[in-house]
Amino acid sequence: ATALERELLLRHKKTIYVLDGDNIRHGLCSDLGFGTTDRQENIRRIGEVCNLFTDAGTIVLAAFVSPYKEDRDKVRLLLGKNGERKNFIEIHVQASVSTCEERDPKGLYKRARAGEIPNFTGISAPFEAPENPEVVLKSGEKSVEECVSQLVTYLKDGGYLCSPGNK
Repeated sequence: ATALERELLLRHKKTIYVLDGDNIRHGLCSDLGFGTTDRQENIRRIGEVCNLFTDAGTIVLAAFVSPYKEDRDKVRLLLGKNGERKNFIEIHVQASVSTCEERDPKGLYKRARAGEIPNFTGISAPFEAPENPEVVLKSGEKSVEECVSQLVTYLKDGGYLCSPGNK
């Protein structure tokens, strides 16, 4: 998400903001845990924040593990469409659990395997893979740069990177 943010900000001059677990869970959602009900409420709140940002014309990269299809569908409905373009683009960053464990800078997977973190997606809690995401990034096979290039192409083709009135 941060690599795409850099690309869109520097090369395409777009107003963009990355929402992730660190900036949401420490403030707006600091009262929530990781059980099913709290995860659902977390994603609902994130959807509402995204709605506010997109209403203001900001591209939001919501970089979250959203393990339940029903919750993703609710956010998709909330954001709806803006004219001809969607305000919700589901991007499935596809990676095996072992790849996620290798890339885990905070050691969360190790702690989850040790039983220190309950309800951890992919270890002790389910993940419902998206059925029809707009974009699938095979991050176990592609570099970050290749994934960013794939996303930029999708956004260009969809008219998200055009000036208003050009598409």
